Amino acid sequence: MKLLFVCLGNICRSPLAEGIMKHKIAEQGLDWEVDSAGTGGWHAGDLPDSRSIQVAQKHGVDLTYQRARKLRSIDYEAFDRIYVMDSMNYQDVKRLANEDEYDKIELIMNEVEPHRNINVPDPYYGEGDGFEHVFQMLDRACDAIIKKYCKKV
Repeated sequence: MKLLFVCLGNICRSPLAEGIMKHKIAEQGLDWEVDSAGTGGWHAGDLPDSRSIQVAQKHGVDLTYQRARKLRSIDYEAFDRIYVMDSMNYQDVKRLANEDEYDKIELIMNEVEPHRNINVPDPYYGEGDGFEHVFQMLDRACDAIIKKYCKKV
């Protein structure tokens, strides 16, 4: 299984999803590939946001090896599933895809609550526990993805 997680700048939500998933698949001994990207390239080469790094570390997940990158056309054929964080990301990712690749693209929270189209909020400008809330949402989604695809592995 090859999974790509996508958000806007690849510094908050998608790095968290990548880190959480890599942590979980390592614990379970799964031979999956996981990466993340952003629909925009403003932060290419940067570490994840320090608040994402902190909340991940609090839960035993390391993000410090990650560097932001922009979504590439080759990603559509390289990955089995492309999980996006919100409806805006969904539209942007779909716009760049070929029609036969649409079925690879899904809102990540639809794995937890199918067909509800729940967005993972962007915590970048928020204050308080926004990063913790996003971590918890993505943790549940990663569990649901593993449960779904381990039956097929």
